Amino acid sequence: MANKCIITGTDTDIGKTVVAGMLSLALGASYWKPIQAGVEGGVDTKAVQKMTGLPAERFLPESYVLSEPLSPHRSAELDDVTIKVDDLTIPDTSDPLIIEGAGGLMVPLSRKNLMINLFRKWNEDQHVPVILVARTGLGTINHTLLSLEALWARNIPIHGIIFVGEDNPDNINTIAEFSDVKVLGRLPILDSLDSKSLSKAFDDNFNLEDFS
Repeated sequence: MANKCIITGTDTDIGKTVVAGMLSLALGASYWKPIQAGVEGGVDTKAVQKMTGLPAERFLPESYVLSEPLSPHRSAELDDVTIKVDDLTIPDTSDPLIIEGAGGLMVPLSRKNLMINLFRKWNEDQHVPVILVARTGLGTINHTLLSLEALWARNIPIHGIIFVGEDNPDNINTIAEFSDVKVLGRLPILDSLDSKSLSKAFDDNFNLEDFS
């Protein structure tokens, strides 16, 4: 994997933030979520800091913090803010960097740009592969293959897929067979979210060499 990697998902609320936290901990990486939509209950950066116990200097400040938990384009409009894709550049860090997207690939950032356009821009500027986070349950085959098609169409490199949820070998194997994309592992639903449980989940379900 490159020194920087994007964590995106096939949908919202599927576990991207937990995966990003787990990888930040396992890989000794810094964490950056450039666009945060919704602040009630706290922002994802603080959630990852709390669950990992990593020091504050490993967390980069958001570029946009939007009030409402809506699609970023709409939340920005309500806040009278314009998300400018051309101004969003990846920070230089000495550590590896985990970048968490907002929502799925086709989430609008404005009336002119989608999240995937930002990922394409970053990949044109420097090699920044994507890890796609997907559910294991019903509907995931369609959603995951469509997401992969969108990434392929824009020549965005895909490092692999991480599944989240109960084990569903047929769904996972079917996606792997149709896509020929590496399955990096499956993160089960955890009873608690802290550095100990995240480290154990990584050790039990993933291979560090797949991320090197």
